[in-house]
Order: sequence, then structure tokens, then C-alpha cells
Amino acid sequence: MSWRIIVISKRSKLDLQLGTLVVRNDEMTKIVLSEISMIIIESTAVSLTTSLIAELSKRKIKVIFCDEKKNPSCELISYYGSHDTSNKVRKQIAWKENTKEAVWTEIVTEKIRKQKELLNLIGRRQESEQLGTYINEIQVGDKTNREGHAAKVYFNAIFGMDFTRTEDNDINAALNYGYSIILSAFTREITSNGYITQLGIFHDNMFNQFNLASDLMEPFRVLVDKEVLDMQPDKFEHDEKMRLVSILNQEVQIDGKIQYVNNAVKIYCKSIFDALNEDDCSLIRFYKIEL
Repeated sequence: MSWRIIVISKRSKLDLQLGTLVVRNDEMTKIVLSEISMIIIESTAVSLTTSLIAELSKRKIKVIFCDEKKNPSCELISYYGSHDTSNKVRKQIAWKENTKEAVWTEIVTEKIRKQKELLNLIGRRQESEQLGTYINEIQVGDKTNREGHAAKVYFNAIFGMDFTRTEDNDINAALNYGYSIILSAFTREITSNGYITQLGIFHDNMFNQFNLASDLMEPFRVLVDKEVLDMQPDKFEHDEKMRLVSILNQEVQIDGKIQYVNNAVKIYCKSIFDALNEDDCSLIRFYKIEL
């Protein structure tokens, strides 16, 4: 089972050698590919061989490339993540509208429930009760946008009444970075299962290449929110980024077992696809965590 998250933060040369990743910089390091779930190329002074890129794609190892500001810029996605991709895409296109709405309702409800749990943890009882009201008011497909109303109450409660998600500050920089890491984990699972990320069940932005990942990741955002709240960053540099990357190696409970978040994403995604293909929302498996 792959679990390592490798971060390359300085000038390096990356190569493939007998099933291992070879990293050459001031010294040489070898890491068995079967142990790696994700590689983050943080430095722009890194070179990779095409043989390594091909093998990483074959093994479905997510590779994230960062820009000159060390923020995620793009990623490696395989053309064919599964042997039956064509069949999976046909199924994806045929997902029923009422089933997609029902699944999206479950996802949104779980997202707000997780936000409510975090508000309870930090003693914001009044706001937590308000989110409970929103949960009870959710309609199929969240047509009245209870998600949006809950988000405003939630973010003001945890980061202050003056906080907005559009502001340029360290908190938003940390949130955006953490969300991008979670999003990448979901794009890997979606393509690995043979589906395409552009066709979402709710998000439908023609300029968003990751509509489906944006849908599915929603209940996992609170993991980033909690980490940023704990950090209360007055700067956002390498150490803060590594704390957010480490979220994928936190332990949660899902389907009766303790799993790393990375593996929980895999189990959760499969359950969503099963629910969509079988028209049965009871198949969805959400994670639990002691906040």
C-alpha cells in the first residue's frame, strides 16, 4: 500500500532505477516506487527523465508541480487510468440526474455536518446550532443553497467576522494550498477508477478541468480548515505547507476501519461511484474523525 508523500524542495535530478525513484542533489536518495502515493515538485529547478514520468503515470502516482512561488500549478494525469476507461466514461455520461442530485445532497449534508462538528469543538455553539438548522432545511440538490449560507456562518465563526475567502492573506493562502492538495488526491482516484474529472455531478464550470473532484472533495475540506485554524499562520512558508501536506497521512475512520486520509479518499470515491452506478445513496461511505 502506497503511503509516502515525497516533497522535492531544492535543485534535483529525478530518475528511475529498478523500480525506485532516484533523487540526486547534494546526496543520492532512493525510494521504492510502491511506497509512494504522491510527489510534490516544489522547486522549479528539478529535472525528471521521461522513463520516470511514464512509470509514475503507470503506477498512478500523483505528481504535483509548483510554480516559482512554490504553489501548486499543474499535475500529472494519465490518459487512461483504468483498463475499462471507455466503459466507465459511458456510465458517467449516463448517470441519472435524480441520482446525481441525491448524491450531491448527501455530500453537501455531510460537509455541513463536519463544519458543525468543528464549530462544536471550538465552542461556537450558536453558530453550530445554525448549521444544524441549515442541515434540516436542505432540499434535494441543495436548491436553496444551504451550503453557501452555512459557509458564511462557518468561516466567520472560525476566522473572525471580518474574514472573507477573497482576501489576500496567509490564512487564505494556507486554505487554498491545502484544498489543492486534497483536490489532487481526488483527481488521482477519479482517473484511477476510469472516470474523467471534467464531468461533475454538481459543479459544471466549462473552465474547470476538475468539476467531479471539486464535487467529491467537499466533506474533506474541514480537515484543511482545522489544520489552518490550529496553525493560525502569520506567515505561509515551507513548514506550514508541509503541515498541510501531512493531512493526507492523518488517520480517520471509514467503513469501520482506521485508515490514512489518502486511503479514505480511495474508499469514499469508490462508494460514490457505486452509489451513482447503482442508484443507491446508502452505498456511500463517509469518514469519521475525532476532532
